[in-house]
Amino acid sequence: MALMKAKQKDGWMAVVLAGSRLDFAHIRQTRDGRPEVTLLESFERGSSDVDALKRVSAKLHLNQYRCTTLLNEGEYQLLQTDPPAVGAEEMKEALRWKIKDMVDFPVEAASVDVLPIPTEGAVGRAAQVFAVVAKNEVLIPRVQLFQEAKAGLEAIDIPELAQRNIAALFEEENRGLAMLALDNGGGLLTFTFRGELYVVRHSDVTLEQLQRSEGERREQLFEKLALDVQRSMDNFDRMNSHITLTRLLVSPVPGVSGFMDYLRQYVYIPVEELDLAKVLDFPSIPELKQPERQAQCLRVIGAALRD
Repeated sequence: MALMKAKQKDGWMAVVLAGSRLDFAHIRQTRDGRPEVTLLESFERGSSDVDALKRVSAKLHLNQYRCTTLLNEGEYQLLQTDPPAVGAEEMKEALRWKIKDMVDFPVEAASVDVLPIPTEGAVGRAAQVFAVVAKNEVLIPRVQLFQEAKAGLEAIDIPELAQRNIAALFEEENRGLAMLALDNGGGLLTFTFRGELYVVRHSDVTLEQLQRSEGERREQLFEKLALDVQRSMDNFDRMNSHITLTRLLVSPVPGVSGFMDYLRQYVYIPVEELDLAKVLDFPSIPELKQPERQAQCLRVIGAALRD
């Protein structure tokens, strides 16, 4: 949703409230079209988000950037449904009332956005859209936070689209890509094709659970994730037979050995560990070569790839 129209420095500055941290990433497009991460910083949130963001805003001169932020799990709902039979200009309002029985709060007190799911090439499949719904009581304080910090917030996004942005860089021409990312909020599996988001699946297995588990318990978590991925891929193939998946890309899982090999036993396509160095330049940020830092900052980098 657009909040301001002023454009200053090229690219986007993503600001993500991630657990006890505030993560910041700025990305610009280079002349050869390859994105470059020009800034990547993390700060402690402390007891006051306003005070923390004010301090960082002054240090990083956030008022010179177009800023975007992400909602966190539990702050929004992503619903898949068939679109109302109305024009594009009426779609959001029509969706608001179509999904009113799918959410547990009054839709008149919420903001709604829509993301079409492409159907080109799909035979006999009805049109579908993603509806993103968030309570205004969640959105308004987030906007006010940036206003008080004098940071130019222009967009509010969701993690699924941040991951879509990263996956799009790894896609092969006219081939689909599955991507699995794990953090302390759980697992997020996305299926993309030609830079568009087609399918989203969530898992309640967290990175922290994997890191703390051992022996039989870790094996159980591996199996749960692998079965979720396998079933999701089977469903994707049935619904999108016109799209060929080339590989499953998995974000780094620091401190957890054996997970990639375990997945390979369940998945029929190649499984590869994500390495941002293959698609991004970051000459001034050497710590981003480390898998641990890539895993930690995957969402904020994806958010900064908004364009």
